[in-house]
Amino acid sequence: MEAVLTVVALLFVLCVVLGTYAAVKAIGAAKRSVDRTIAQARRTVEDTTLRARTFTQPGPAGEIAQLRLRLRTSMRATQDALYAGVAEDESLKESLGLFQRLSAHGHELDAELRRLEAEPDRHTLTSRLPGLRERTERITQSADSLRWAAHDRARRFADDDLDALSAQIDVEAGALRHWTKEQPAPPVASWPEAPAPEDRAVSGQTWLETPESRVFQEPARPAVTAPGARHTYPWQRKTRPESTS
Repeated sequence: MEAVLTVVALLFVLCVVLGTYAAVKAIGAAKRSVDRTIAQARRTVEDTTLRARTFTQPGPAGEIAQLRLRLRTSMRATQDALYAGVAEDESLKESLGLFQRLSAHGHELDAELRRLEAEPDRHTLTSRLPGLRERTERITQSADSLRWAAHDRARRFADDDLDALSAQIDVEAGALRHWTKEQPAPPVASWPEAPAPEDRAVSGQTWLETPESRVFQEPARPAVTAPGARHTYPWQRKTRPESTS
């Protein structure tokens, strides 16, 4: 009885532990999903704001907003391309490592540009714009180079696979077009062998060997009629006996 209670208690504890673990995992997944949604919404709002500032704020403030928008767009596109490609191409891991190092410089520049958006001194902004523009250009060029290299590599692999597939399809199509083959010659009909001499004697009827005549032969008759024998024909009438009256 005690053993049964111990097993039941262990099962209960195991169920509680598994239920707690599943609940924690579900809560963590839900929290990560909410965080991703909030971060994406925040990025969308910030990008929309920067895009609006490039049109509504002329001068250094509008140019700073344009630099931030360009930097964020380039870095995000490169990040998405590399993370999507590394799942299929292991060689992109090194490129992803280089991009992470580049991202550190990008985040540093983006933070500096964000601080300068609230700078009231237009003269200071104007003096610092050339350096900020150059840094943005270098970072975005490096990011674009990594992204387009990843795209070219993926397209090259796709082209090679398409070429191999096209070659296989051409071979298969050529094999399918060989539907005509040499038909075997029909068997030649042969005449049955002529009956043996003894069979001819038994049947009493034979075909002459020459195909031109194809005359039916009758059974042979004796050459000489026996003495005293008289041959009669069916059209001859019988002789009547003479009357004595």
